[in-house]
Amino acid sequence: MKKTFDYKADISIFLILAIVLLLAGGTLYTLNVLHSDPIEEALAGENILNILFILEHEEKPLGTYIMMYSPRNQRAAAISVPGETGRILKTLGKVDRLDSVYYSNNINAYKTELEELLGISIAYSIVFETAKLAKIIDVIGGVDIFIPNAIEIYGEEIILFPSGNTALDGDKGIQYIVFEFPEEDPNEAGLRRERFFLGLLKNLGEKNILFKDPSIARYFYPLLKTRMNRFTQKRLFQSLAALNMDRINMQALAGNYREVSGHRLLMPYYDGTVIRDVVQQAQWSLAQQTQGTLMERIFTVEILNGTTTTGLASRTAELIRSFNYEVIATDNADRNDYQETEIIDRTEVENAAHSFASVIRCKNIKYESRTPADTDPGIQNTEYRADFTLIIGSDFNGRIVTGN
Repeated sequence: MKKTFDYKADISIFLILAIVLLLAGGTLYTLNVLHSDPIEEALAGENILNILFILEHEEKPLGTYIMMYSPRNQRAAAISVPGETGRILKTLGKVDRLDSVYYSNNINAYKTELEELLGISIAYSIVFETAKLAKIIDVIGGVDIFIPNAIEIYGEEIILFPSGNTALDGDKGIQYIVFEFPEEDPNEAGLRRERFFLGLLKNLGEKNILFKDPSIARYFYPLLKTRMNRFTQKRLFQSLAALNMDRINMQALAGNYREVSGHRLLMPYYDGTVIRDVVQQAQWSLAQQTQGTLMERIFTVEILNGTTTTGLASRTAELIRSFNYEVIATDNADRNDYQETEIIDRTEVENAAHSFASVIRCKNIKYESRTPADTDPGIQNTEYRADFTLIIGSDFNGRIVTGN
């Protein structure tokens, strides 16, 4: 008996198998993409997500900010790196401005130098070009910021920014960050742009629901310069919505200005080891599950020189400030023959002393209880005691304590 074949049935079975395989392959691909996405890994695990944000004007960085974000703890810290930061650039083989390797159409070299400088890996980057930023601002209904001092300048161009809380529309926002005010301190210009950047991120997070509208999404996402796909961008802005931007710790890279080959460069303290330690400490603090302490409070410090080296307390104050501590006093200690550096902790905050001590690698920590005059505002206190007193001994080399 001859065996007969139903070709139509065979073709149907083949098509069904092909569809099943395609669906299975698509599902596996999607799961693999989501599993390998650093944002998803950070959301599901304990990873700190490092994201590079750039305010770009006329194809150069006007502001560069690296946000270190812990989705698990919904906390973040940020580092501001000026374009005039000087270092030995590997891509050029010489000392030059960091932004000399910035190319608007390809920021890979710039990102690589930032990673080397800070000692971290940057997962994603987003560039806000001022040519398109005004449209972004208008889409999200403006940028809300606090302006501490009113700005009024009359000349070829009238610049008016009232003090207090204000909402900047697109045109005003660009004017606020681009305009160079006469005789303005560069640090003030940097602070102005930092306030704007945090306000921009805050409003992007709060208005992320707008991007669910397909027509708005089609208009908005092409305004951002990034290699992130739309899904990743959407997930990022949804995550940022949970952050309290007003409590984000923004630290600026600290250093000394020097003339190098006719250029005024900001040379990071101790060849960049300080900023790397700042970043390391910030990431450690972000990973801690304790809320409302180390990352959200600025501790005060008193520095006393217990050695015969003149000016050591003042120089150390610059170092301590770069770690976002508020140095309220520098003076000589009760004697100048301290052999060991010591820290006196009055905070009564868990891990605060060890975090502070790690800045200079000091293991000699003493604890002191505050008096009622230190804590009760109703009691007149003529001699405020700082959260920490740092007494410098001869084992301190200007950067760290040696011989521990």
